[in-house]
Amino acid sequence: MKIMSISRFLVAVLLVGGLISTDAARAEYPEKPITLIIPVGAGGSHDRNARVFTSVIPEFLGNAVIVKLMPGASGQVGTAAAAKAKPDGYTLLFTHNYFDQLQKHVKKLPYDTDRDFITVGKLNSGNFSFIVMADSPFKTWGQLVDHAKKNPGKLKFAHSGLWGAGHAPALQLFNEAGIADKIKMVSYKGGGPSLRGFLAREVDFTAQFKSTIIAQGDKVRVLVSAGTKTAFKGAPTFKELGYTADIGLMHRVIMAPRKTPADRIAILQDSLKKLQKHKTYKKLIKAIGETTDYVDGPEYEKQRPLQSKAYKAMIQGLIKK
Repeated sequence: MKIMSISRFLVAVLLVGGLISTDAARAEYPEKPITLIIPVGAGGSHDRNARVFTSVIPEFLGNAVIVKLMPGASGQVGTAAAAKAKPDGYTLLFTHNYFDQLQKHVKKLPYDTDRDFITVGKLNSGNFSFIVMADSPFKTWGQLVDHAKKNPGKLKFAHSGLWGAGHAPALQLFNEAGIADKIKMVSYKGGGPSLRGFLAREVDFTAQFKSTIIAQGDKVRVLVSAGTKTAFKGAPTFKELGYTADIGLMHRVIMAPRKTPADRIAILQDSLKKLQKHKTYKKLIKAIGETTDYVDGPEYEKQRPLQSKAYKAMIQGLIKK
């Protein structure tokens, strides 16, 4: 009998005899690095948050998580790649609620987010703020709105892509402010590229999250912020100015192809839960101005249909206007 045949015979005998369990006979997950697809460009809040958590989570997973930026078509390029990936736990998607539950109401997508993905966990949430350059003539949001009304089509706004995290809430806000038809919307491939376009003065203002705003130091001025309390001293909230209070809340969500084995999803979720208590992780997240309001996958799954219903109603309201 050949050596290879003998080896296979012995393993088979041990398995049958119960001396080696099937779990021990196969490599533990993850036995190789995991790819985390981000469907937006570099430099945005998703990119910054991903760099933080992927630098710490290998301590719990026992292997690396590699960030792969795949911007394009308002998130569709990266999301489609994740949807087509082998459901083995080695490809994850780091997306947000607007790509997940809003886009399907405004465009035909090459995938079905409900059918194709399951939530691993909501990493955290972010409220965006509207900013101008520090030397801008606009000192307040009211001044910008008044200028837009008097000069239709003159002001340019940079956003992260059609019906993305910056575009949808901004459009809702502009409608409430009465300037939706007076602002020129300029689309970029993600929050990072929209920020770079803004800093290059290709536009007059943009909406960004706290982590990317504080990185700019004194180069920018915050006019108004989302949330129940201001993220920046001296800047009012939408609610304080009389707008809908929940405009601009984005959930950063880690998802996996829906047919990914449940035991592997469980390993990922367990690692993310442990991550929330890690001192270095909490310190790094705080340093970039973000939060640690983690929501486990099963709980977030309950929120997705509710989001879909709310976004559908919002879109119908905007279209009517």
